[in-house]
Amino acid sequence: MESLIGYYIGLSMNRLRRALLKLPLAAAAGWSGLAAAASDRRPWHLPDGTFANNYGSVNDSRFFQAMQRLFSHGLPPLVSFPTAPVEPGQFDVTDGQPKITWIGQATFLIQIGGLNILTDPHFSERVFPMPFFGTTRGTPPGRSLDQLPEIDLVLISHNHYDHLDVGTIDLLRARSRKTKYLVPLRLKEWFAADDDVTEHDWWEGGELAGVRFFAVPAQHSSFRSGLDVNKTLWCSWVIEVAGRRLLFVGDSGYTLDYRDIGAKFAGFDLAILPIGSYRPRSLSLVKDSHQNPAEAAQARRDLGARRAVASHWGTFRLSLEPMEEPPQKLAEALADANEDEDVFWVMQHGETRVW
Repeated sequence: MESLIGYYIGLSMNRLRRALLKLPLAAAAGWSGLAAAASDRRPWHLPDGTFANNYGSVNDSRFFQAMQRLFSHGLPPLVSFPTAPVEPGQFDVTDGQPKITWIGQATFLIQIGGLNILTDPHFSERVFPMPFFGTTRGTPPGRSLDQLPEIDLVLISHNHYDHLDVGTIDLLRARSRKTKYLVPLRLKEWFAADDDVTEHDWWEGGELAGVRFFAVPAQHSSFRSGLDVNKTLWCSWVIEVAGRRLLFVGDSGYTLDYRDIGAKFAGFDLAILPIGSYRPRSLSLVKDSHQNPAEAAQARRDLGARRAVASHWGTFRLSLEPMEEPPQKLAEALADANEDEDVFWVMQHGETRVW
């Protein structure tokens, strides 16, 4: 018995973390009473087996007609934004401080609690089912996948092509079979049978190596074709560890869900909030599912987030606003609210910041 105790005491912190990572994602029942409260009534589950939003209807049943109308206006010029220079020790976390790196679109590397977490990973050239067709990148990934440290966990917010990319998942598989995936409800079956995938409904969560995760609502939709509209859930993700709390929103229209999330958690240190793909506002499919910069600024306040970081802009040309407009409109919204620009970071592709 003493030798067994001595063995575990003698493990290095890195080896102990790796040992913990070999364990399955543990369900964490009753954190703040969220899972228990939500289990009594789940109005976002519809009788036909599809899912709905809590506060707004996003009807994708005529998606391709909407896209035809959208692109008939003519897309703005494709812009390539500068990438932050590579810095020595960029991903070093030996000092224990949490770091965040923007790769592009909704892809971030979050380093916290000894874990390297990748959100909605997309490193491919195009957003489309076929690699030779569809909208191309304006700005390349801020860091290549090969430049990143080993990825312990991937968070997926929903199954749209700019957030769930086949080519990137293949690259992650080839790089390591140890990577775990957290996905919203019914998205697990999209992955290979031997992928390590755990799915959650809204307000459900799990724990990995002492870091806790919750799936929480977003106002959006899901589909990979015209035959699977809203058959898988979409979500945002809460990350909690050592008194710090982060919210990752992959895509969302402005919604009262932000107030609900803010009320159920005691504030956030950082919220990753989308600020792009919001025009034309006359098209309900766009307006209801993509918040504009002013709404993103309000979302930060609704959440009680100390700081936010902008995502979902400057990477792909997916809507009618000029690609450089979202940060400009965000700065105007912060000025109108007499808020310092430092409360809402606009990062360069490839930039890393301590939060």
